[in-house]
Amino acid sequence: MISKLKNKYFSMPVQVRASLWFLICNFMQKAVSVISTPIFTRLLTPAQYGEYNVFQSWMGIITVIVTLNLFYGVFLQGMVKFEHEQKVYASSMQGLTLTLCTFWTIIYFIFRQFFNNLFSLNTLQMTFMLALIWTTAVFNFWSTEQRVNNKYRLLVALTLLVMFAQPAIGMVLVTLSDEAHKATARILGMLIVNVAAYGWCFFVQMKRGKTFYSKKYWLYALKFNLPLVPHYLSQTVLYGSDRIMIGRYIGEDAAGIYSLAYSVAVIMSMFNTAMSQTMGPWVYRKIKDRRPQDLARVIYSAMLLIAVANLTLIMLAPEAIAIFAPPKYSDAKWVIPPVALSVFFMYMYDMFAAFQFYFEKSWFIMAASVLGAGLNIVLNYFFISTRWLNLGYVAAGYTTLICYMLYALGHYICMRWVCRKHLDGVRVYDPKILLGVSAAFVSAGLLLTLTYDLPVVRYILVGIVFILLIIFRKKVIDYVKKLMALRKEGKAED
Repeated sequence: MISKLKNKYFSMPVQVRASLWFLICNFMQKAVSVISTPIFTRLLTPAQYGEYNVFQSWMGIITVIVTLNLFYGVFLQGMVKFEHEQKVYASSMQGLTLTLCTFWTIIYFIFRQFFNNLFSLNTLQMTFMLALIWTTAVFNFWSTEQRVNNKYRLLVALTLLVMFAQPAIGMVLVTLSDEAHKATARILGMLIVNVAAYGWCFFVQMKRGKTFYSKKYWLYALKFNLPLVPHYLSQTVLYGSDRIMIGRYIGEDAAGIYSLAYSVAVIMSMFNTAMSQTMGPWVYRKIKDRRPQDLARVIYSAMLLIAVANLTLIMLAPEAIAIFAPPKYSDAKWVIPPVALSVFFMYMYDMFAAFQFYFEKSWFIMAASVLGAGLNIVLNYFFISTRWLNLGYVAAGYTTLICYMLYALGHYICMRWVCRKHLDGVRVYDPKILLGVSAAFVSAGLLLTLTYDLPVVRYILVGIVFILLIIFRKKVIDYVKKLMALRKEGKAED
């Protein structure tokens, strides 16, 4: 049996083996993150956990400003476009990023008091952040080169090492530090691992390419990525602005409780990723073949699966929080419903946006991202800073839900425009069905929150759901098999 599996594995093309290992690493990274969360919530108070998460949110935003996200699409495209000069291109991108990081580090130290007050972080934390931004960018350049050339062994080994080392060293440092510096100790643990694991990648690529500055490649990268900065920045702001504003206007402890709930709720986004990766090739093939009307029935079923998965999390939110954190985080359960509901709309706009990506209407994506991020900031400020309706940090969950609902609606409108212009006006989805499923899902999710103080009623509902899953298990299994068949179909046709 083992020998057969071994032979089958080595008979696969290297591209397939590489994809398999990258998928395994992606899953394990999420698993380790999930496993380590209950440990850190017990080592850190809500305020310390909130301080760390506010730091993470700011780092996501500042990364875009400092590095321009040069390690994203422009680097991958350049590695393919300049195939015969990959090493030179890679080293020049490392050079450009180091230049940008050095420039912003100098700016920071000149005006550090201003930036410290703006970000509510101290000089040590800001210094750690700038170092983390650079080392993470260094690794992303190197890892993309490995992926492009299907060199997965060292990349997988390094990913696994960092995956386990960061939380392990973080736990040790947090345990050894005093109460006032536990959040900083958690950050230091990340930095130590990053420097040790990623630092050498910079020197390897520089030695191979022997080019720090290239006018051709620097201009190419800057022209390509500068227009995309608003999109990258908006996406980051939409994801992290709520924690920043909660920490500033309510307190670090509230930010910690909210961050825990958000982390638990977005675990369900793994279903989105799995569904998108499974159906993606098939969806694009249907668009290419001008048969988008074939999508509706399958997408409706996928929406129902996503809805059921998130409703199950909403039902079990109090138990989930009890597993992930001690009682002092228990109020986080009230944040899970709106954020879990948001995950459903994340999947919807992902399916609608496929049409815009296929026909290269990227400015639609950027406009939607900027508007979504702007609305999120305005709503968060109104509901959080003014304490309107006295919802506190729970309000941020509902502003997130509103923004993703409008985000999905915006992408649906853009999809209709694209279909009218490029697909003879075909109606891919029935708006009545989309609206009906969405309304039923949101209503059910909000009603379930009323059962949090009625455990008997909630347990009865959980029991009913599991009984239904057992009764209809064959249908669920058959549907999953059909999804896998769609994935094969899409890849085979490509």
